[in-house]
Amino acid sequence: MAAPQDDMFSLCVDPLKVRQNVEVRFIDNVKGKGIFAKRDIRKGESIFTERPLISAQFLWNALYKYKACEYCMRSLETAEENAQRLSGKPGLSLPRPELCRVRPDLQQACPQCQVMYCSAECRQAALDQYHRALCLGGSHEDPDHPVNKLQEAWRNVHFPPETSSIMLMAKMVATVKQGQLALLRGLFTTALYDEHLVRWFTPEGFCSLFSLVGTNGQGIGTSSLSQWVHACDALELPDQQREQLDAFIDQLYKDIEKETGDFLNCEGSGLFLLQSSCNHSCVPNGEASFPDNYFLLHLTALSDVRAGEEICISYLDCCQRDRSRHSRHKILRENYLFVCSCSKCTSQADEPDVTSDEEEDGEAEGETEDEMTDV
Repeated sequence: MAAPQDDMFSLCVDPLKVRQNVEVRFIDNVKGKGIFAKRDIRKGESIFTERPLISAQFLWNALYKYKACEYCMRSLETAEENAQRLSGKPGLSLPRPELCRVRPDLQQACPQCQVMYCSAECRQAALDQYHRALCLGGSHEDPDHPVNKLQEAWRNVHFPPETSSIMLMAKMVATVKQGQLALLRGLFTTALYDEHLVRWFTPEGFCSLFSLVGTNGQGIGTSSLSQWVHACDALELPDQQREQLDAFIDQLYKDIEKETGDFLNCEGSGLFLLQSSCNHSCVPNGEASFPDNYFLLHLTALSDVRAGEEICISYLDCCQRDRSRHSRHKILRENYLFVCSCSKCTSQADEPDVTSDEEEDGEAEGETEDEMTDV
């Protein structure tokens, strides 16, 4: 029997804050549900925080030794260990190491399969929700174990940068096997729910599950080094000490960029009950972030929001939002299977149907022609 909606909310979000700030409404058969403000919300204000139903680290990210808690995705490396690995300098020492919040003394491994957790609480939570069904025991390094073969197959067809994880689906199925169906019912009813679990394994059921993860999965990124840097930024220091610390951090990021490139974080994705109801806009008034360095999502207002106004996030990054309407629509159609009709797209309806790259090529050709004429 399904748990009441309020019970599901209480497991993932602060239900009082949700009731005060937002409500979920059905919009139409195209957009489905949306989240609307119940009161005026000021720019920068926290709208709600939410834990995911399921989260998983990306498989390539884990393979490249980005160490994260298997349950909550907290970074397991200290800031110094993180900086040493990313910069390729094993002897590197960070100033003010006391600012790092990672607690190696609290970390625990599953005694059967050795996957790591940041705390006893996370290990128990994973065990209660899905890990009993997924624990590989002594076979955790056996390449022929079915779960390891599944992960290897995923890596072979889904190279970085990853946008989802096959393990989200594995954890959903494991959650159901352990009797936690009530947690998933509210989110999965329309796309997936059926009384018979076997239907998840039919081609149609698997495609539905994959589509759900692909269109509703929210990326999660955590970094002990980033937390340390933010803590350093918040220090009140004499000018000379501030300059020295900033110079150290600047050089560290240059070394990391040279050694590692842009992949700095423990990265994964999660399915969030409330956030998944947020629709897209190319001019979003809300933004999801993970400032606490684990899977707790914060939705924050990017602008003032009036009572009754829909709260939208952007499925595009900042650079993509600056591209032409045609380019944005192309990305959204290919990745999220819809055409955006937000205020920005509506106001740009008369733009030519060319991508930003084509526009730039045209501009470049025009400049070249002008230069040749001048010569």
